[in-house]
Amino acid sequence: MDRILGAADSALRTLFAPPHASRACPVWPADETHLGEPERRLAAALMRVNHVGEVCAQALYTAQALATPDAGLRAHFKRAAREETDHLAWTAARLSDLGARPSLLNPLWYAGAFGLGLVAGRLGDRISLGFVVETERQVEAHLESHMTRLPAGDHASRAIVVQMKDDEAVHAAQALDAGALELPPPAKALMRAAAKVMTTTAHYI
Repeated sequence: MDRILGAADSALRTLFAPPHASRACPVWPADETHLGEPERRLAAALMRVNHVGEVCAQALYTAQALATPDAGLRAHFKRAAREETDHLAWTAARLSDLGARPSLLNPLWYAGAFGLGLVAGRLGDRISLGFVVETERQVEAHLESHMTRLPAGDHASRAIVVQMKDDEAVHAAQALDAGALELPPPAKALMRAAAKVMTTTAHYI
């Protein structure tokens, strides 16, 4: 019951409470950001997508921590979720700076990701860790694509995306070290398709 209440608390804090980062937001001090209106709208849409990704990360790790019977792995997932909270806070702050709102569908994204995390967890710890590895690899690729799409002058957003990408690579490596299994190609393709739906929708809504 304590674990279920903890998962519920995590959901409420992710969706309705201002996130607080444990690390300062990344910046490139020598570079100021100057954006025209079209550039601001594009940057806001891309950062909204990134914020949705962090909402989903909280849901995934919380669900996987709930599903595993291994106390050590549960601590691993909870630690990863805390680290991802930095990303949640940074993207939320950047959206505010850009005068934009988060996705209106965040509760839906959270619920879907939580369900996927539970399913992965129920399939076994090594598969659950494999799900983390594939998720983080896809997120890395997604963030890399944003570096080519963000306005060249949006140094503030770019600094955040670079740090997020580095952190996701660390999480994937940690999951591999913990014994992750490689997911089969159909599972990876299904994950990419689901991510495509989410990112395309969150770009606008």
